[in-house]
Amino acid sequence: MNTEADSAGAAPGDGRPRLMDCAVIARDAALARAAQAGGDGATGGRVLVLGATGKSGRRVVGRLRARRTPLRIGSRSAQAAPFDWADPAGWPAALADIDAVYVAYAPDLSDPAAPGRLAALSRAAAESGARRLVLLSGRGMSTARRAEDAVREALEGTGTAWTMLRACWFAQNFSEDSLLPEVLSGVVTIPAGEVPEPFVDLADVADVAVAALTEAGHEGETYTLTGSRALTFREAVAEIARVSGLELRYRPVPAARYAEAMSRRGMAPAAVAAAMLTLTETLDGSCSEPADGVRRALGHEARDFEEFVRRTAASGAWED
Repeated sequence: MNTEADSAGAAPGDGRPRLMDCAVIARDAALARAAQAGGDGATGGRVLVLGATGKSGRRVVGRLRARRTPLRIGSRSAQAAPFDWADPAGWPAALADIDAVYVAYAPDLSDPAAPGRLAALSRAAAESGARRLVLLSGRGMSTARRAEDAVREALEGTGTAWTMLRACWFAQNFSEDSLLPEVLSGVVTIPAGEVPEPFVDLADVADVAVAALTEAGHEGETYTLTGSRALTFREAVAEIARVSGLELRYRPVPAARYAEAMSRRGMAPAAVAAAMLTLTETLDGSCSEPADGVRRALGHEARDFEEFVRRTAASGAWED
């Protein structure tokens, strides 16, 4: 699941809502620092990346730079053309001379303002002459469906094509986001019961995003992005423990207790409700079956969860 932010669920440890989300390797750290600094990746940028410092966005940036694709970082700190979701007046400058736009909405798609802002951005992108817009969406989320609908309706008849990336829970949530502190503490606590989840590797998400941004044949496609097999959280935690050598266990908790824990840590009632809706919708069993989005988009199978675990363990991300 996504936010830039990039994740699904909530992290009771810090009280901030998150939606879902590879190990934090040196290249990604460098990309994040470069993206935070703002500015264009090259003169006359042609791909605009919104959410460039997030888990998916920085990977998209890295791949575009490796391909020497001209790009522009969309952020409030960008020097040449700052981008702020709350300030549409600045959007035309960020969109000027842009061919394609990658959108990872922040804070996440459960934000009530998301559909309206995404519709407005889509219209602005079409008016600026952008030919493609790629939206990072979420599998099984009603809020994500509303965001997708807003983009489709806004772009209808404009000549600007859309591509939806409907991602499930990120494998990287165990290494970079809401579940990392729990992995390091030795106990992963979440109201997921024994529901299987086909965790997707963000490397696959970024590869599909770059293909949709830079290649023909992805226009009007909705790709449901998952890993190659489904695991329960208990099985995923056991696999992490086996490969990494960590003493780690999974402890399912009732949803009500999880919500109470978020409230006790100062999370606003509306944010708690949004986080619990996301958890309920994505972990009700309807999203357990692996999908073929990665294969349809790229022509090969999705990365396996074990590959993510081995790569992350080798990187040292789970060393306290």
